[in-house]
Amino acid sequence: METDGAESGGAESATARWYRHFGTVDAPGNSECYAEWSVGIADDPGLVRRIDEWPYNKRQPLLLLAAARFLGARISPYPDFRAFLDARWDDVSRTVLTRATQTNEAGRCAALLPSLARIAAAGGRPLALLEVGASAGLALFPDRYGYAYDAGAGVTRLAPAGAAPGSYPVLDCAFTGPVPLPAELPRVVWRAGIDLNPLDVRDPDDVAWLEALIWPEQDFRRERLRRAIAIARADPPLLVAGDLNDRLPALAAQAPADATLVVFHSAVMAYLDAEARERFRSTMSRLAVERGCQWLSNEGHTVIIQADGSSVVPEMDDSRLRGRFLLLHNGKPTAITGPHGQSLEWL
Repeated sequence: METDGAESGGAESATARWYRHFGTVDAPGNSECYAEWSVGIADDPGLVRRIDEWPYNKRQPLLLLAAARFLGARISPYPDFRAFLDARWDDVSRTVLTRATQTNEAGRCAALLPSLARIAAAGGRPLALLEVGASAGLALFPDRYGYAYDAGAGVTRLAPAGAAPGSYPVLDCAFTGPVPLPAELPRVVWRAGIDLNPLDVRDPDDVAWLEALIWPEQDFRRERLRRAIAIARADPPLLVAGDLNDRLPALAAQAPADATLVVFHSAVMAYLDAEARERFRSTMSRLAVERGCQWLSNEGHTVIIQADGSSVVPEMDDSRLRGRFLLLHNGKPTAITGPHGQSLEWL
């Protein structure tokens, strides 16, 4: 077995550990298919060796699994999945090397909405939203979606004004603690995003890739995605291609001056090394001083393993998050969130 980053003496490789962690921690309860496939890969030295031929940031479980799904892999026992990979390996490899895990989960808006509404209320102005790592920009429409916040004893519902029921996705979110739920949705007057390779909701291949990134058994997320895509197609946001650190200052300068600028991101910082993250923090500090910009960070520890060993979320111990994300407002932890916006634990 290859030791790429592993301990000597026959220890499990870093890639195998990565897949085993995903299959035993992240996937169970979300996708039994992905749990079985990921553990199967971890136990398959030959396949791990093939994966290790890819660049480091292309070895992540979700990217391989989504590529296989994009090419037609169906829910099946691991041996059948392994046979599919053998038959289509060149296509799988090509897809992995040309695509990225650009999951565009509109459900995360449920975790962000209370903070967005509180920012709008405090400033007394509408919002200008700028998302880094925006994918197709579906998280830029928190004012166009419906919400159902469940505290166990009752459900608080919010809907976009004037929209016909069924024309928008309803985002379900279970919550605990003193979440500042708004009475109405905040007004958004400008929305823009940055991505290395923005996805186009009008491109069938890009839409198929977005659907492939949804975990196999989660049909409700697939339907939610389709409704969010319909909203984005009707009013496409401004999306620019490039490195977030390079493009952020100029794009932020385009936001209207009479709106409160909010820069936000979910499951993005893990793709930056420690130096790039520090550069981003410095830019956000300048925007806060120069523009009164607000910053919402919604990130987890295990989206992707960093070669430099740095932590994406140094503010909280990994055991507390347990596969969830930490939401910070201007660098201060405010909530622990479900990675797809399905839960919100206010701190």
